Amino acid sequence: MARIKYYYDTETCRYERLKRSKWDIFLNLLGFLLISVVFAIIMVRISHLYFDSPKEAMLKKENEELRLYYDMMEKDINRLNEMLTVLQERDDNIYRIIFEAEPIPSTIRQAGIGGTQRYKDLLEKGLKREDLILSNLKKIDQVKKQMYIQTKSYDDIVRMANDKDQMWACIPAIQPISNKELNRMASGFGMRVHPIYKVRKLHTGCDFSAPRGTPIYATGDGVVKLVLSEYGGYGKQIEIDHGYGYITKYAHLDKFKVTKGQKVKRGEIIGYVGNTGSSTAPHLHYEVIKDHKKINPMNFFFQDLNADEYEKLLELASRENQSLG
Repeated sequence: MARIKYYYDTETCRYERLKRSKWDIFLNLLGFLLISVVFAIIMVRISHLYFDSPKEAMLKKENEELRLYYDMMEKDINRLNEMLTVLQERDDNIYRIIFEAEPIPSTIRQAGIGGTQRYKDLLEKGLKREDLILSNLKKIDQVKKQMYIQTKSYDDIVRMANDKDQMWACIPAIQPISNKELNRMASGFGMRVHPIYKVRKLHTGCDFSAPRGTPIYATGDGVVKLVLSEYGGYGKQIEIDHGYGYITKYAHLDKFKVTKGQKVKRGEIIGYVGNTGSSTAPHLHYEVIKDHKKINPMNFFFQDLNADEYEKLLELASRENQSLG
C-alpha cells in the first residue's frame, strides 16, 4: 500500500496531505529508471573488468591451449632444424669428402621460400594472431625445403657410393707382374739414365725385370684402348682405359692376349713380358696416366703390398740407375 505523505502549510498552520500529479509520478519513475539503467551499466562494466562470461572463459581457455600447442610445435620445429643441421654437416664434412665431392653451397641449402603472396589466403582472413601462424608456417616450409635438398643430396651420395665401388675396381691398384719377393723392380719413375742415349732423362714409368713369357696382369678393370706393335720405342704395347681419367700402358711385350675393345678385369692376363722396341733386356715398362699426365705408378700398388713391402719397393724404385727402355 502506497505511503501517504503530508506537508506543513504555513498559511493555515496545518499539515496538509501531499497530492502528486501524474506528471510528478512519471518524472519520478523516469528518474528511477535512468538511475537503474546507469547503475546496471556500471555493474556490467565492472563485472566485465573483473569477471569473465562463460563464453569468454571458454575462449580464454582455448587460447591458452592453442598457445601451449604453438609453443610445443615451435620446439619441435627447432629440434628438427637442429637435427637437419647435424645431417647437413655430416653430409658436407664426411660423406662428400669421402666421395671427393664438393659440399652443397649454403646459398642452395638456405634457399628462400617465397614472399607473403605464398600465404595470401591466410592473410585475407584477417586473423588476430596471424603473425604466430605465419611464423611457424614459414619455419615449416623452410624445413621442408631443406629436407628436400638433403634427400636429393643423399640420392647423390648413394649414386656416388655405387660409382665408388666401380671406381675402386677400375683404378690401378696392383703390380702388373707377380713380384712377391719384391726383386723385380729394375727402375722407378723419375730422372734416369737412358739405356741407349746414356743421358739423364725422365723415365715415365716403372721397369719390372722378368724372363720372357712372364704373365702381365691388368692392374684394374677397364677396356683395352690400344694394341700396337712398333719396331722401336715401346715395341709391342697395350693401353687400358680404366675410366675416371686413368689409363695404364704396358710396353716391350712379347705376345698379346687381348684385343682392342676387349673388357678386362683386374688380375686378368693381358700379355707376356718381352724385349721388343727400344729395350735392352726382357722387362715390362709400366705407366699410369691420369688426365693425360704420366704419374708415378708407385702410388698405385696399395692393394697387394703391406706397409713394409711398400717401403721396400719404394726404396728400390727411388734408386737413380739406368732404365731398361
